[in-house]
Amino acid sequence: MSSKITPSLIFYKSERATKFMEMPHEERIDLVRSCTAAARKDIVVHIPNQDLVTVLEAVDPDEATDILQMLSKHRREKVLTLLADSVKSSLETLLEFDPETAAGLMTLDYIQVRYSDNISSVSKKFKEHEKRTGRPPVILVMKDSHLAGFLPGHELGFAARHELIGKYVKRMPSIKHTATHDDVVELFRSHPHAKVAVYNEDKDVLGIIYSDDVLKLIEDQPASSLYDFAGVSAEEGVKDSARKKIKFRYKWLIINLATAFLASFVVSQFEETISKYVLLAVYMPIVAGMGGNSATQTLAVMVRGISLRQISLRTAMKTLKSEVGASFVNGLINGFLVAFVVIVKDNDWKIALILAMAMIINMLVAAVFGTMVPLIMSKLKKDPASSATIFITTATDVLGFLAFLGLATIILG
Repeated sequence: MSSKITPSLIFYKSERATKFMEMPHEERIDLVRSCTAAARKDIVVHIPNQDLVTVLEAVDPDEATDILQMLSKHRREKVLTLLADSVKSSLETLLEFDPETAAGLMTLDYIQVRYSDNISSVSKKFKEHEKRTGRPPVILVMKDSHLAGFLPGHELGFAARHELIGKYVKRMPSIKHTATHDDVVELFRSHPHAKVAVYNEDKDVLGIIYSDDVLKLIEDQPASSLYDFAGVSAEEGVKDSARKKIKFRYKWLIINLATAFLASFVVSQFEETISKYVLLAVYMPIVAGMGGNSATQTLAVMVRGISLRQISLRTAMKTLKSEVGASFVNGLINGFLVAFVVIVKDNDWKIALILAMAMIINMLVAAVFGTMVPLIMSKLKKDPASSATIFITTATDVLGFLAFLGLATIILG
């Protein structure tokens, strides 16, 4: 990446377009491909149309389509009129499809040839496409009007020119154009390969999806989940105003406040026990804190598993067992350590026992809720990262305090 890509391009919205315009052409293209979606939008919205056209004509059609979808309808139509006819035609085709479907990920860099064609005729079509677009196409082989597979490009150089291409054809997976991004990711995960054909209701090929586009999609999912995980919008930036930050965060904080009152209510039911054994109040935060930390670890793993479609509510039992087992052992280890500290520091083996037992119980609570709540939220079509944290924190706080103070009432009472 160029040294001219300064922090101004990352943090300061007002300077992004200006700094972008100062860059050489190649550096502009590199930046558009590598920066965040928010930064890319700030740039393309504010640069002159002619400069935007040079960017659109330099990137792949699917990338150009993503950029055009960031513009208003009026400006998009205006920019399209400035593009070269070949580029304009491809982009107008891609813009017809929903960006959240398989068709929204595809590119049009392909040619269709017949199963009975020879290497020479295919080579001619290949060169014509490359000369016209500047990009090498995928060679799709059709047999009886249906997709038979694809011809690896290197065969054009190694096979004899008179040979028929049929014996060199490789199988190629395909997916319907209305399939979701999750369906595309699952297809690439289950059958790793370089590309997938996209077809319509009549089984006609519409385009190609490359593995690198799917990898970008997978990488973006956990990144966006990290924002949700903290209750912060992905559109919130470090330089946003206080008003904008309040707008993004206040609802989550109000919900957390309500759950905090619930935890306080549980504690208030054991006022008599706490007043008799003040040492309990000293160690209460340890129980809730360790349960919360354990739940956070489980939740982070589950959110990634859900985003990659590695787990669902139906297949959760094996994961739940392993999480419970790991949490039980971690509870034993941490329970022993905290009990040892209490005995050495306060010489009170009963409170040490109570704290150790509560630690184990709350670790198990964290495992169960950290595993099941995000799966349930996902089943209910809610974002598991942003919605699950509230319920899991409530569970570890309330049940952690209940276990600790309940055991104290029984053992010390």
